[in-house]
Amino acid sequence: MATTYIGASIKRREDIRFITGTGTYADDIKLPKMLHAAILRSPRAHARIRSIDTAKAQAIPGVVWVFTLKDIGEMAVPVPMRMYRVPGLERYLQPLLARDKVRYMGEPVAVAVAESRYVAEDALDAIEVEYEDLPEVIDIRAALSNEVLVHEESGTNLAGVHEISIGDAAGNFEKAEYTRREEFRVHRHTGNPMETRGLVADFDVGKRELTVYGMTKLLHYNRQVIASFLRLPEHNLHFIENDVGGGFGIRGELYPEDFLIPFASMRLGRPVKWIEDRREHLMAANHSREVHCQLEIAAKKDGTLLALRAWIYGNMGAYVRTHGGLVPCSTAALLPGPYRIPNYECKIHCVVTNKTGMGTYRAPGRYESCFFRERMLDMMAADLKIDPVELRRKNLIQPEEMPYEIGLTRPGTNPTVLDSGNFPSALNRALKEFGYEKLRPIQGRREDGRYHGIGLAYFVKNTGGLEPYEGARVVLRDGPSVAAYLSINVLGQGHETAMAQICADALGVPMDWISVFHGNTDLVPFGWGTFASRGTVMCGNAVHLAAQGLKKKILTIAGDHLGAGLAELDLQEGKIYRTGAQAPALDLERLVALVRHSTMHNQGQPELEETAYFNSNKMTHSYGVHLAHVAVDPETGIVEILKYMVVEDVGRCINPLLVHGQAVGAAVQGIGGTLLEELVYGENGQLLTTTFRDYVLPSSTDVPLIESVVLEEAPSPLNPLGVKGAGEGGMVGTGAALANAVANALGVEVRELPLSPDRVRALIRRRSAEQAR
Repeated sequence: MATTYIGASIKRREDIRFITGTGTYADDIKLPKMLHAAILRSPRAHARIRSIDTAKAQAIPGVVWVFTLKDIGEMAVPVPMRMYRVPGLERYLQPLLARDKVRYMGEPVAVAVAESRYVAEDALDAIEVEYEDLPEVIDIRAALSNEVLVHEESGTNLAGVHEISIGDAAGNFEKAEYTRREEFRVHRHTGNPMETRGLVADFDVGKRELTVYGMTKLLHYNRQVIASFLRLPEHNLHFIENDVGGGFGIRGELYPEDFLIPFASMRLGRPVKWIEDRREHLMAANHSREVHCQLEIAAKKDGTLLALRAWIYGNMGAYVRTHGGLVPCSTAALLPGPYRIPNYECKIHCVVTNKTGMGTYRAPGRYESCFFRERMLDMMAADLKIDPVELRRKNLIQPEEMPYEIGLTRPGTNPTVLDSGNFPSALNRALKEFGYEKLRPIQGRREDGRYHGIGLAYFVKNTGGLEPYEGARVVLRDGPSVAAYLSINVLGQGHETAMAQICADALGVPMDWISVFHGNTDLVPFGWGTFASRGTVMCGNAVHLAAQGLKKKILTIAGDHLGAGLAELDLQEGKIYRTGAQAPALDLERLVALVRHSTMHNQGQPELEETAYFNSNKMTHSYGVHLAHVAVDPETGIVEILKYMVVEDVGRCINPLLVHGQAVGAAVQGIGGTLLEELVYGENGQLLTTTFRDYVLPSSTDVPLIESVVLEEAPSPLNPLGVKGAGEGGMVGTGAALANAVANALGVEVRELPLSPDRVRALIRRRSAEQAR
């Protein structure tokens, strides 16, 4: 009986090097004659640059070059948008270094390259910049007044607008028996991977080839863009990413530094390293989440949902970065969630301010939309005196309606279609596993001086797709051994293990034969990357197809040798069997020898290998439920989570242990973002949270033991493996579930995050004042 690896909880094989400190990260790259770069960043949020004098910095011993935008010359193109190109956004792209004025605290102004990082930092201190301060605008509402323009030449801070219209929302609001309008806000916070951004660029003058280490999640795309910027053939660039200390959507997109460091290496003919420090990360890496939403809901008195209308405002920061309008547009795209809402209108506003640019952070837009929708449903349930669980159950899309087309909800031509799902079953399973009925009596009760509450949130998360393909190459070699080469790189998700499981099952060999290689543009010629929980969906299926193709090739060669047809043979655990036979007819070691030393069995090809690409422009949709039991101290405003559970259907689970780890890690991040983390700006546009002393991350004392339940009730029909992405589901519902739990505990209306102690106390004071009237 052949061993089945898919579905087995196998420990991550890559963890050994991570926990023993033997991984190789960007800062571990050390090359001969390597220089070090440091970036001078603006201390002001909005100012004209009257002059920059680099002479004193350039004169410091050990300083090799100090350069500004004018030194880049005609190569000084802005950082391009990769996706969600809402019309108008192209006017607000970020220059590589500040041009005439700075627009946010942390904007790159100049670069110092020196023999050491210490000397490079000293050079920054010696650069003299004369600024003329300008009024700043950091609030969305204030920015829309256009009294202060971030980009004067554009004439407006409203960078772009996108509209969604499905069905007849206006008509249904007119005839609805129940309507409600609310305004919700999600605060600005971001991902904080253990490893900050960084890269090493090494230009070979003789070969005119550039090797870049540390470009992370979009190696092939980044190579293409940087090649165009440097005016080199794309095949002269080699992008390599070894190990990565987390990504979460923050690392790996193109930033100015990703142009500046290769440019410096090419100009100087020596390797150049730049590693971001934590203060730089909090100031200059993508911020996320700051989205406001005015939301209207229409329904019958029995709770049947009729229509949804929304006005979404995304604080894009000073410049539109590579993701374009992704965060606010993704907020709108799945705002209807798992519910049957036939009429939906939304207007999305992308607004520029004097803050750091907005980009993706784990479950971008989906965390926000889940909070908006699920809070509104709890408010509606209270108004109509319907149990919040029953309200959701009444409106869930049913299994027989799948695939369910919501409509055109994002820029582009592909409608949002939920590919598969049994939403009622997942809800029932979540309630049972959580012990919801037993906990219901505690809602709103005060015990031990604290108020207890239960919150629920249902989510849908689009995964895979976005870019149309990924590739893999699978090679059988002596030993025998198998090499699986991936077009993607990995960011710590466990893909080296999961891809080996997929390959072993599809090929029919022991998993320990398989080595997985990734993070190098020379391994597979075309690819996109690891984002949007697409690694297993896209590249996993490419591995599956390549391994199947190689298996067919192996059996064809074996058939020629054995005088058997393809249908008479099978490959199991690395041995070739005739159908029905107990003993193997041929082992792979012998087969490899036949191929290597003779052309009669292999059509003249020296290697046994197969390359395959999986193509799909359709998204799979994981879905599930978050449940939280909290206790709130009315004196301190501190929210303690007593129990937290994530139930998620991932279609087909490659490795339950890995999926559990993803759910737990994502939930912890979501809890931190909901209760603790916030990027706070002062009135003058100064970022006040530039260290972990001020930007508070969750520790082990802030979160309970997260429980997760992995379901496989609805495999996706969109790919051969039936898989859906599992990297973000644990994040999506955290804000909504915790907000609903706090509202349930205190009898307050939560409309804004984070649920910091100050905000919770303010909610209590407001409730007390209302009760006193």
